[in-house]
Amino acid sequence: MTESTDPTPQVQPGNHAAPRPRTGDPDAPTARDRLRHAFRWRWSRGQLVASVLLGVLGFAGVAQVSSTDQDDVFEGARQADLIALINTLSLATDRAEAEIADLRSTRDSLRSDAEATRTALAVARRQAEQLGILGGTLPAVGPGIRITVEARSGTVGTDQLLNGLQELRNAGAEAIEINDTVRIVAQTGMTDAPEGGLVVDGVPVRTPFVLDVIGDPRTLATALDFEDGFTEEVEEVGGRVVVDELDRVEVGATREPAPTRFAEPVGEE
Repeated sequence: MTESTDPTPQVQPGNHAAPRPRTGDPDAPTARDRLRHAFRWRWSRGQLVASVLLGVLGFAGVAQVSSTDQDDVFEGARQADLIALINTLSLATDRAEAEIADLRSTRDSLRSDAEATRTALAVARRQAEQLGILGGTLPAVGPGIRITVEARSGTVGTDQLLNGLQELRNAGAEAIEINDTVRIVAQTGMTDAPEGGLVVDGVPVRTPFVLDVIGDPRTLATALDFEDGFTEEVEEVGGRVVVDELDRVEVGATREPAPTRFAEPVGEE
């Protein structure tokens, strides 16, 4: 009887144990390596792109919700009020841009020693003129509006006029006079006259009240039409307001500057 030379181990019937892997190959993966490889996350280019797009979409959704919450503030506002607000903001932006351009021009001029003195004098004169117009000590001319208030004596008084003047100042009015007689400035005093009409800085003023106002005509006219504004207040007491937008308005009334009692200008050291 001859012996078999086959090295493969024989499996006896009924023995179901798996054969052991050969240990002669050092590069063969172990069971742990195969398990780790099975659970390892594989990122493809499509998955990366999809993740980025989902992140951007989420950010856009949050931004849209925030924007919607802010827009709720203006829900229910009248179209005229929104237009007036836009005009006022546009006017403020234009003023700021013009002031920036003027300051840059002044800065560039002052950099030159030869023009420094001349530029400083020009700036001083321009500031003096602006202060004279705002303070009411100089006459002024420019585009603006003329407001005519028609009412029975004793109906329209300081309650309505003061609110109207405040609305005009907020809209950028630069010079105001009433009935070609009294210049309206920040220090103007106004009271109701016992016999009807007004007393403005000690001067009697009677209806119809005519206010000449210099500023942006459209913005000034719109400012008077706000809900519960000047026009509605006058109409509630039986009056009528007529606004004319003009390319040229003359404000000729002036006032003497009030002397200072305590303040003195600071001289150069």
